[in-house]
Amino acid sequence: MADSMVSSFWGPVTSTIELCEENYAHSSYIAEFYNTISNVPCILLALIGLVNALRQRFEKRFSVLHISNMILAIGSMIFHATLQHVLQQSDETPMVWEILLYLYVLYSPDWHYRSTMPTFLFLYGAAFAVVHFLVRFQVVFKLHYIGLCLLCIPRMYKYYIQTKDMAAKRLAKLWVLTLCLATLCWLCDRMFCKKLSHWYVNPQGHAWWHILMGFNSYFANTFLMFCRAQQRGWEPQITHLFGFLPYVKIQKPQKRE
Repeated sequence: MADSMVSSFWGPVTSTIELCEENYAHSSYIAEFYNTISNVPCILLALIGLVNALRQRFEKRFSVLHISNMILAIGSMIFHATLQHVLQQSDETPMVWEILLYLYVLYSPDWHYRSTMPTFLFLYGAAFAVVHFLVRFQVVFKLHYIGLCLLCIPRMYKYYIQTKDMAAKRLAKLWVLTLCLATLCWLCDRMFCKKLSHWYVNPQGHAWWHILMGFNSYFANTFLMFCRAQQRGWEPQITHLFGFLPYVKIQKPQKRE
């Protein structure tokens, strides 16, 4: 929320959106404090997923997917810390790039013309980045992002019904649950901001959106890694880090000499 009396290191707010958090309430260097630090769990979860993917030598697509999650969280931190329009792109453009990566991971196993999909998605992502940098559009961006997300659902559902492992199915359910809860937090923060800002304690709905979407991405990645390992015959199992954080453990068949 804007406050013209607050001094800031980054200058006047130029972003096209502001969330329901008082600007520069805790530091003159961080515009939206909670919306900034709430990206830290997202980075840590993506890092855990990346280490697991590299350690067990999953396909590179999963390493790139985890890295994209980290890039998105870092971009979001930069944007919410500054609320500058030019840095708003570091939050919104990686959101689209990340969904394009998910589309590739979801649909590429059954895509017969393997070179066409990554080429098209790369060109699409590059064109979007240029257009989004030149043109300020809020509603169109949201509708475009929702449309891309909806394209992922049929394939996720297909993987869900094909998977017999109950622990893997639980991951898919957690993906749906965190998505619904995160969306609810985002909507409440946007729709009831005037009321929430007068509460003694602001529930920080957008910060919870970040945290829940960090878990959402982690659950999605882990579920997709399990499904891909099944396709490759790697005997995947869902085990838990620290007793509560699920990850995929695989057993690749030994190569015959």
